[in-house]
Amino acid sequence: MESKSDREWDLTIGPDTVRLFIEKAKAISAAVNDDYFDGAEHEVAIDGEAHESHAHDGLAEEESENLTEEELRELIDDLNVDEAAELVALVWVGRGDYEASEWQEAVTEARRRGNNRTAKYLLGLPMLGDWLEEGLEAIGA
Repeated sequence: MESKSDREWDLTIGPDTVRLFIEKAKAISAAVNDDYFDGAEHEVAIDGEAHESHAHDGLAEEESENLTEEELRELIDDLNVDEAAELVALVWVGRGDYEASEWQEAVTEARRRGNNRTAKYLLGLPMLGDWLEEGLEAIGA
C-alpha cells in the first residue's frame, strides 16, 4: 500500500493557489464567526419612540465584509474545468468523502458533476478552508 508521502500527485491546480483559497476561505469563516454571537447585541427594542431614532447601516457593513468572499468567488470562477474539479475533489478528500488513494475517482466525479456553480457550492461549505487544507495534507501536496 502506497503512503501519501510515496505518492506523487500531478495537480493541474497549484498547491500555492489552493493555499491562497484556504487563506481567503478561513478569513471569510473567521469574519462570520467573529460577528455571530447570539444576535442579542443587534436587537432593538421598539417602544413607541425608539424606532424613530434607529438608523441601520447594515448594508455598508455587509458590503465591506463581503470583499474577501467576492474575491474568492472570482478566483474560483476563473479556474478551468480541470482545476475546478480538483478543488472540489480536494474538499471531498479533506471532508472524508474519499480517501487519498481514491483521488482519481474523486476528480472524475467532480468533473462529472461540474457546472458553472462551483463557486456557489464551495462557498456554501461551512469548513471550506479546513477541508481544502486537510485534502492537500491527505494527498501530500
